[in-house]
Amino acid sequence: MLSLLGLDAVAESVYRGMLDRPQGVADLCARLQLSEQEVRGALDRLSEMALVRVSAEAPGQLHAVSPHVGMELLLARQQDQLAAQQQRLEASRAAAAKLILEYDDQRRPSAAAPGVRHLEGLDSIRDHLATLRDQVTEELLTFAAGGPQTPANMQASRPLNQQLLERGVRMRTVYLDSIRSDPETLRHAHWLVEQGCQVRTVPTLPNRMIIYDRKSAIIAGDAENTAAGAVQLTSPGLIASLHALFESVWQSAKPLKERMQPDPGCLAPQQSEALKLLARGCTDEAIAKRLGVSARTARRIASGLMAYLDARSRFQAGVVAVQKGYLPSSGD
Repeated sequence: MLSLLGLDAVAESVYRGMLDRPQGVADLCARLQLSEQEVRGALDRLSEMALVRVSAEAPGQLHAVSPHVGMELLLARQQDQLAAQQQRLEASRAAAAKLILEYDDQRRPSAAAPGVRHLEGLDSIRDHLATLRDQVTEELLTFAAGGPQTPANMQASRPLNQQLLERGVRMRTVYLDSIRSDPETLRHAHWLVEQGCQVRTVPTLPNRMIIYDRKSAIIAGDAENTAAGAVQLTSPGLIASLHALFESVWQSAKPLKERMQPDPGCLAPQQSEALKLLARGCTDEAIAKRLGVSARTARRIASGLMAYLDARSRFQAGVVAVQKGYLPSSGD
């Protein structure tokens, strides 16, 4: 029950047993039908999590902290971990954006650096992707930016994805949260999960990207127009950086089966990302592209946020968002 808070079943059982009535290790072993090693291990974990401490009334005995205090400690601990993870994610996204910009001006063959190959033309890109797909043997990681997918692309990809999974290739795909509102793309994503692919979603993605066996990566040369060209990277250092970016985004992404319902008084992840873009002065069209939604939906989200913050302008919305803690201050 408390596994989501970092408490395993044995530790939770010992904690509940101590809350029921203070008792020693031997009593806990007998009552909970656990070995002494299991009980002592659980007490060590509970002590590390500040859920048990030495009793002030009975020296030498342990006292279980009240759930009113203990649960708040666990929740605060998780919030700190999430905040640190979010900072790592933002740093990874910034590094990815910098990497993409560095190679965006080198798409001409004459400007290619070692470990970088520029692919021009949609047909050439598709042929190259097919070759890499046939060669992958272990793992395929994908950032599926762009929001809802076209029915034709999804239908064409099904037999290819099924072949990879049947070959034992591990597949993980990150979509945008916006696909949750598109029935066809959502059905396709659930189909992928049924076949053995792991699927999660995030509010925004830095670019379209595919990593093959941690040896090669394909990223779009232009995040706004994936048909304009692509870049294949094979440099071990670059691949390691892109893989670290994928793992960082993956850890913060929500599994497909998890509902996207914000806590009371909090913004949904998509709203939080839209607010960041709004505060930067992005247009509704730019926000729509980043979130993978229509311009109309982006306008609705932006209007809703400004009304929620009681702001008359985008600048004021950014100021109010910082004051209310929805956005970090410029000094953070």
